[in-house]
Amino acid sequence: MKIPPYLKKGDTVAIICTARKFMPEEAKPAIELLESWGLKAKLGRTIGLDSCQLGGTDTERAADLQNMMDDDDIKAIWCARGGYGTVRIIDLLDFTKFKQKPKWIMGFSDVTVLHSHLNTLNIASLHSIMPFTVPRAPEEVKETFKNALFGKKLEYIISSKTYDILGNAKGELVGGNISILYSLLGSKSSINTSGKILFIEDLDEYLYHIDRMMYNLKRNGYFEKVSGIIVGSMHDMHDNEIPFGQNEVQIITAIAKEYNIPVAFEFCAGHQKDNRTLILGSQVEFEVNEKEIKLVFKN
Repeated sequence: MKIPPYLKKGDTVAIICTARKFMPEEAKPAIELLESWGLKAKLGRTIGLDSCQLGGTDTERAADLQNMMDDDDIKAIWCARGGYGTVRIIDLLDFTKFKQKPKWIMGFSDVTVLHSHLNTLNIASLHSIMPFTVPRAPEEVKETFKNALFGKKLEYIISSKTYDILGNAKGELVGGNISILYSLLGSKSSINTSGKILFIEDLDEYLYHIDRMMYNLKRNGYFEKVSGIIVGSMHDMHDNEIPFGQNEVQIITAIAKEYNIPVAFEFCAGHQKDNRTLILGSQVEFEVNEKEIKLVFKN
């Protein structure tokens, strides 16, 4: 796994749209945050474009990302917001130069498309807050993002829950938004989970959709050799008039318990204010005991 160079003061971070539109005035808090860390911000050509929901046409968004990937003066690429649209441009990109000179690509939600594709290329990336979420991100969350960007050690210790599954595991951290992971199955962007720690999270889904996605991942061998599962925020789940009969914890547990692996729920990452940065592609140590959950990044 290639770990992109960590940032140093004076480096330039690009802000672009790969999915939903994002206006220049919305970028001000993110620019101020970067500048407070001694970094420079460069807005991509897609910032301010409006193509219905999207920040420009597919061609415009792909060209903007390609330009930032190939520009040696850009040291990291920060996706402005999620929503939908990254999958529409992934096959328009040429990663030839990027594989030789990788740089950090950051974001979450729909950015899982890029995280997953980069993982198949053996390049690490950051599951992190985005410019769109900076205004409501707590200071401690911003600090985890800064620490990851500048190469400082990341280690998370949070209280465990009675419904966590206890155990220890080591491996490479992979994953992201479960709806995106599910949608990538069968494509060249689908990740290999063998021997790895799988992180999943989601927002605003029906419970039976979560069940369907979990079963499809299972049938595709996602859990057969996985070493552990970390479940982030699963907020705003919906049910039908006739209840499904299981909540998100019960749905995931029913499948995960078959594999004798540690499983942690309500981890501090995903669609919530407490969205701490994860280095996808990093080797981690993962422990779930009766008191706490530990996640320690080794590189």
